[in-house]
Amino acid sequence: MPSVRPEAPVLAPRKTTRQIQVGDVAVGGSAPVSVQSMTTTKTHDIGATLQQIAELTAAGCDIVRVACPTDKDAEALPIIAKQSRIPVIADIHFQPKYVFAAIEAGCGAVRVNPGNIRKFDDRVKEICEAATDHGVSLRIGVNAGSLDPRLLKKYGSATPEALVESAVWEASLFEEQGFKDFKISVKHHNVVTMVEAYRQLSEQGDWPLHLGVTEAGPAFQGTIKSATAFGALLAEGIGDTIRVSLSAPPVEEVKVGTKILEYMGLRERKMEIVSCPSCGRAQVDVWELAEKVENGLKDITAPIRVAVMGCVVNGPGEAREADLGCASGNGKGQIFVRGKVVETVREDAIVETLLRYANQMAEDMGEGSDGHVDVVAY
Repeated sequence: MPSVRPEAPVLAPRKTTRQIQVGDVAVGGSAPVSVQSMTTTKTHDIGATLQQIAELTAAGCDIVRVACPTDKDAEALPIIAKQSRIPVIADIHFQPKYVFAAIEAGCGAVRVNPGNIRKFDDRVKEICEAATDHGVSLRIGVNAGSLDPRLLKKYGSATPEALVESAVWEASLFEEQGFKDFKISVKHHNVVTMVEAYRQLSEQGDWPLHLGVTEAGPAFQGTIKSATAFGALLAEGIGDTIRVSLSAPPVEEVKVGTKILEYMGLRERKMEIVSCPSCGRAQVDVWELAEKVENGLKDITAPIRVAVMGCVVNGPGEAREADLGCASGNGKGQIFVRGKVVETVREDAIVETLLRYANQMAEDMGEGSDGHVDVVAY
């Protein structure tokens, strides 16, 4: 069995969108789907913000967004944009002056929310000129919670049609100025509304799309909502960059986003654990065994599939198909390496044996050790 598995097929070809640059990261076109997150620090606390950006970068974040609600935050942007290893997007609301400050600061892009920036439409020409002069792209961010009051009155609520009409109208203002270096998001907290809005928007233009379920909720709920929505859209080829919005540390957003792309076949997989669900056939405590293996392998990034199996029905077959696996029962565990039994060990030695072989495999592949393991139950 090969040590590196072939890439999983994708469910649908990516829709062709126009490509823009966010700093040195391409978004849209044939560029890979990128993962974004947002810092939770006060942006004017430069040290804390750069530290969090470094943590996000290490977790696999491609693009990071920072808030800019005050003059102090705007003044910090040049230093942050220069010292960050990944492109920085400035998040602007209410005050149009901060749009220009962020552009001049050298940010990779600026996120604007037309629904809550005062007299935004009157400043579009100036914004386009400044962004063009500095080579900065924009994100037009339409959110259900800050939709233009005129559209709320027209549709009665933040329907998919209302979100799309807002986005298309704002896009037209920029395109009238000859400016096309922007992507669009139409976020909603409801998965069905969000998915339908992006489907409609995708049909109306070739803009690169930033996917997001806004206010998705705490980690468990938000992960499920984001995976459901992103999975539906990515399976149709819709989406060029994603941000998982969780009420959790931002590194957790990056972990979830990265794994969604891996399992959709849109990013190379790293470590994966295949383990039994709980059932009456198991002859070992698979839950405890899988948790111990997961914890022991949490720093390995090599593309290794490890099977942790606890019964004789599916155990040997799954262990044989994995790069590394164990089939457990009767107080013992058979250890498989690329389809062949290499050892039979006592139950209390299964974890340390699997860890030994996994670390050796990762070392042989020359892979780093700063990634994270995910468990997939069969």
